[in-house]
Amino acid sequence: MLNVAYIGFGNSVRRYHLPFIRNKENVCVKWIYRLESEINPDLEARYPDYRFTSSFDDIKNDPEVNLVVINTPNRFHVPYAKEFLNAGKNVLVEKPFAMTAAQGKEVFDLATEKGLTCYVNQNRRYDTDFLALKEVIESGVLGDLIEVESHYDYFNPKNTGNGDMLYGLVIHTLDQMIGLFGKPDRMVSDVRGIVNPKGGRDYIDLMLFYGDRLRVSVRSSHLVKIPYPRFVAHGTKGSFVKMSMGNLSRMMVGEEPLTPPFVLEKEDNWATVEYLDDYGNTVRYRHPSKVTDYGKLYDDLDAVINEGAAKKIRDEEVLEVLHLLEEARKEPDARIGDGVDYWKF
Repeated sequence: MLNVAYIGFGNSVRRYHLPFIRNKENVCVKWIYRLESEINPDLEARYPDYRFTSSFDDIKNDPEVNLVVINTPNRFHVPYAKEFLNAGKNVLVEKPFAMTAAQGKEVFDLATEKGLTCYVNQNRRYDTDFLALKEVIESGVLGDLIEVESHYDYFNPKNTGNGDMLYGLVIHTLDQMIGLFGKPDRMVSDVRGIVNPKGGRDYIDLMLFYGDRLRVSVRSSHLVKIPYPRFVAHGTKGSFVKMSMGNLSRMMVGEEPLTPPFVLEKEDNWATVEYLDDYGNTVRYRHPSKVTDYGKLYDDLDAVINEGAAKKIRDEEVLEVLHLLEEARKEPDARIGDGVDYWKF
C-alpha cells in the first residue's frame, strides 16, 4: 500500500496524478500540501476525502506516509526531494527531476544512503502511442532499425503557455527513447527559440545516433499546422506510423475531480505497420492500441517500495536524459534569456 502526500495542488496533480489513482486499492492519499496563499476553499471542497495542510511537519510526522510526491515549481524539486528523504520518506518527483545530472545523482545517492526509493514521474512511458511503437519494435517485424522519429508538435505561433519545451515536454519524449534504446553513442542537437527568440526554447531537434545505422530523432515545434505522425519508424523489413493519441487532458470527463477516459482509441487511429514476412510477402495491418493509464506508474512504485522490485524507470536512464538536455542547452540559440535561472536554487 502506498500512503501518499502530495506537495503541490496544481494542474499536474489534479489532471495527471489524482484522476489515475482515485480507484486504486493500493494507493491512499493522506495529505495534500499547498501554500497558505493558495488556499482555495471552493476547489478543496470538491475533494472532501483529502486532508489539506500548509505545514510540512504534518507530513513528516505522519508515520503512515511512505511516499511524498513532489509536484512544485521546478526549482524546488531537488531541495524538497532531499528534505523528505532526510525525513525518512520515499519520494516521487515530477519532471524535470533536476536541472543537471549532477543534481539528480545527489538525490539518488541520498536515497540509497537512507535506504529509500527516489522515483521520477516519467509517466509518458504509458502513452498508448509509445506503447504501440515499443511493442512493434520488440516484435522484430521491422527488421534492423534504421530510423525512428518522435514528434510532439503544436501550432502555437504566439508561443503561449509553453515557453520552454526542452525541460517541459521534450524531457518526456527524450525519456521514451532512452528507455527504449539506452544511451546513444552521440547526439547532434538543434535547439532554438523561433516563435519568440527571447521567450523560450520552442523548436527542438535532438538526433541520437546508435552504432553506424540507427538514428533516433526527438523533435518538437510550435509551428506545425498540419498534424504529423507522433512516431515513425523504418527498418530493413518494414515501417511503422502512428498518429498522436491527442491531448489526454482535454479528454477528461466532467468537472473536478476529473475522470480519465480509460477508453481505447478508435481503430482508424491505430498504428499502421507494413513489412515483408519471411516469404517476401507484404503484410499490412493496424496495430491495436492500449489504454493510456498513468496510474500504472504507481503500481511500479508500489512494487519497488513494498516488494523490492527493480525500477522500470532506472536511475541511469533518468541521469542520461538530464545529461543530454544539458548538452542540448549548450547550443548557442538555446542559451536564450527566458527570465528563469534554471541552474540555481
